[in-house]
Amino acid sequence: MAKLLLGKEVNASLIEDLSKRTEALRAKGIVPRLAIIRCGEKPSDLSYEKGAETKAASAGVEIVKFVLPEDVSAEELKATVEKINNDSGIHGCLMFRPLPEQLKPYQEEICSMVAPEKDVDGMTDASAASLLLGRKRGFAPCTAEACMEILRHYDVDLTGSNVTVIGRSQVVGKPVALLLTAANATVTLCHTKTADLVEHAKNADIIISAAGSLGSLTEEFVSTGQVVIDVSMNWDKDKLNAKGGKGAMAGDAVFEAVEPIVGAITPVPGGVGAVTSTMLIKHTVEAAERA
Repeated sequence: MAKLLLGKEVNASLIEDLSKRTEALRAKGIVPRLAIIRCGEKPSDLSYEKGAETKAASAGVEIVKFVLPEDVSAEELKATVEKINNDSGIHGCLMFRPLPEQLKPYQEEICSMVAPEKDVDGMTDASAASLLLGRKRGFAPCTAEACMEILRHYDVDLTGSNVTVIGRSQVVGKPVALLLTAANATVTLCHTKTADLVEHAKNADIIISAAGSLGSLTEEFVSTGQVVIDVSMNWDKDKLNAKGGKGAMAGDAVFEAVEPIVGAITPVPGGVGAVTSTMLIKHTVEAAERA
């Protein structure tokens, strides 16, 4: 039976550490603050926002919400970003994406307007460049950082490890490959066009599966003793939920087939997703410390 790498254990450790750091900041007259920009009332945004608020309160971080109508103009949203950039009392900024339909043509431009030092979710070009160059300006995307935090918490040795990352998105695949490389792992970044994907996965010490494809990581991809970080959140209409009905979240891994083989695995839900919003709070505290 594989060891379950549970997000709640990682969160408990993180919140304890962050609480001490926010106390130290407050002793210096600095209150870490996170600005959240939300356009409209999308259920997924509201759910993430609620989780972030709970964790922020536990860690001693204040949240300032900028709630705009779904039909907001590009000019009004740009003005909101500028207001946050110019407020020295705000240390981090999260803007929910994707933006409403009328703002899609301006999304890249508006995201890049966020000051890199306040970009706690790694959405700007400057943050991506900072990650590539290994500089402390801006932050990596929170989901990629959550993968790393889980590996750190459970003392998974990355130095010299062979890691296969499945998925090359800007949010997870590419940034986590850079973070792993910086931690002295040897990384193979795979995608839908990769030849011999099964062999790349099977021969790895660690698999980061971020394909976003339900049931795509089967027993043929894994081998004894591996660590599997299942990033994806897919809807499985046939999976039994907590109420005994059908329909629940599931990862890329066919859990019941993969778990008996590997050494450790993150469950879905309860793994990477549970840590992602905590990384948002951690980045905000780090931004306040840098400021």
